[in-house]
Parts: sequence; C-alpha cells; structure tokens
Amino acid sequence: MGDWLAGKRALVVGAGSGIGRAVLDAFRTEGARVAVLERDAGKCDALRDELPEVLVLTGDATTQEDNERAVAAAVNAFGGLDVLVSCVGVFDFYRGLGELDAGVLDSAFDEVFAVNVKSYLHSVKAALPALRASHGSVVLTESTSAYYPGRGGVLYVSAKFAVRGLVTALAHELAPDIRVNGVAPGGTMHTDLRGPDSLGLAGQRLDDSPDREQELAARVPLGVALSGQDHAWSYVFLASDRSRGITGGAIHSDGGMGVKA
Repeated sequence: MGDWLAGKRALVVGAGSGIGRAVLDAFRTEGARVAVLERDAGKCDALRDELPEVLVLTGDATTQEDNERAVAAAVNAFGGLDVLVSCVGVFDFYRGLGELDAGVLDSAFDEVFAVNVKSYLHSVKAALPALRASHGSVVLTESTSAYYPGRGGVLYVSAKFAVRGLVTALAHELAPDIRVNGVAPGGTMHTDLRGPDSLGLAGQRLDDSPDREQELAARVPLGVALSGQDHAWSYVFLASDRSRGITGGAIHSDGGMGVKA
C-alpha cells in the first residue's frame, strides 16, 4: 500500500473496466477512498461483489442528474471530494468522413460527442462546488488521438481534440482553486472500449482486433503494448500533491508516439 493519495477522496467515472478500472485499483493502492459512476449494470454488480468497500453508483455520465447524484453520494460518504477522474469513451473504429453515410452523421456525431465530451462537462460541473471547497483536481482522459491523425476516425479524433481543449479551458477558468490535467493514453490492451450504437458498432470491442498486442507494440518507438495498469500511474501522479504545480497539461502514456519517425 502506497501513500501518494493518502487521505484523498475521489470519484472515478467509467471505472467498470479498462483504464477506469485500473485507475480505481491504483488509487486504492495509493490510499484514496474511491467512489465510482458506471453505466453498465453488470460491471457495477461485479465491482460491488469484488470490492464491497467501494461506493458504486449505476448511472449515465452523459446526464446532469446522474453526475450530481454520484457527486452527492461521494461527498456524503467521504465528507468531501478531492479528485474527479473521467475515463468514459466510445470509439468510432477509424471511420473517415467518406465512410459515414450522411443519414447517420447527425446521430453518430451526437452519440460520440455526448459520450466523449458532454459527459466530461457534466461530471466536472457537478463536482465544482466540492472541488472548490477542497482545492482539488480533475484528470480527464484525452488520447493519443488528440494529438496525431490516424489514431481514430473523424468523429473520435475531433472529440478527443475537444477534450484536449476542455483541459486547457477549464485549467484557465478554474485556477487557482482547481487543477485540471489530462492523460493521453495510446492504444491499450484489455479494454472494453466499444463503438457507437448509432453506427451499429456497440457490440464491437477494440480489444477484439486481430493481433492487437503485436500491432500496438509495432506502432510505437518503445515497442510496448500498454495496459490500463500502465496508464493508471499517470492519473495517480496528476491527482497527487506531487503535481501541485501542474495544470492545463497532459501526460502522454503512449509508448513514445511523439518521437515516431
């Protein structure tokens, strides 16, 4: 058991699997008390069975009501809130604009941006009073797609660029009371990241791609296929007091994508 987050009270949105679950585990290892907001009821049941000491709330992060309910429950349980993390996401499986039928463009845009952008706005908005009171911090999940083309389709890339913009805008707006940073993971093993229902891809998991481990390792200079556990420690650092001088930044947990020739 570490102490990087000793005494911290956190809410992790989208902690049922993948990076979010790894963040939940790492935060608990480092001494934080953690509440979870997760949409998938089955994942919530699994968390309650495995971690009965964790406060788990089933709800949709794209809605104001469920975010406010989760924040209120965490504050009630812990006496306050120091850290908000969101790992919510949906992937478009590299669909270019030319591949998107005009008839589904509106619904696909609404779904991808609701999940990948609007949910973050609702989560931060709901947590603002508690985080101001604690002079806390926010860590949002960007992506390597927020910095480089080709790491998603036109909707996913543009949505992740929007999250990058949220980090910058919120860090400026909320200083000095609240720090806001991002983690920009590269491709990740053992994720349940799925496609939009509007594109008929809700049943397709990114992790089911053939030869995924080899493909991920081959695309980056370090030659590694990273897991949620690899990414989670970047969230720990940004949530900790060791990063108290950092806001508006991002940690690139991506195997060195930025120096790729």
